[in-house]
Amino acid sequence: MSFSKRSFLAASLATLAACGFSPVYAPGGAGDGLRHAILVQEPDNRNEFSFVSQLEKRLGRAQSAPYALNYTIRTRTKGVGITPAQETTRYNLFGIAKYEVIDRATGKSVSSGMVENFTGYSATSLIVGTQSVTRDANERLMVVLADQVVTRLIATSTDWRQ
Repeated sequence: MSFSKRSFLAASLATLAACGFSPVYAPGGAGDGLRHAILVQEPDNRNEFSFVSQLEKRLGRAQSAPYALNYTIRTRTKGVGITPAQETTRYNLFGIAKYEVIDRATGKSVSSGMVENFTGYSATSLIVGTQSVTRDANERLMVVLADQVVTRLIATSTDWRQ
């Protein structure tokens, strides 16, 4: 590593330290304090199962926790690739997840918000293939939405976490 690269790295680290940067998952960090602290609403369908699985991967599965997370998920599909014969070959899948964190001791809402994103997939001429890629696109979308929710919870947890 050259001298200028080392100097740049040292200056970057010093800047991060000066701005109050601290690792999210370090002991005492915002992310660490949320591990196993949020009981997520039970899923009712395949999309919700994927969403909850990703939340629990990131936050840990809570048995008894000070907070509960309730959510609603909506999706819609829009055809975006259409052939001259009017056959749709490409779809975008849009999703919105609204969430609310409840303090289980008081029953009061401590945080809420909404995240949205989309993913795409190509249709095939085979029904089984189309079902498979549709299911995969839904799962990918649920992972992205769950990750966005976790990011928001970590970013705001110092404001509402006890």
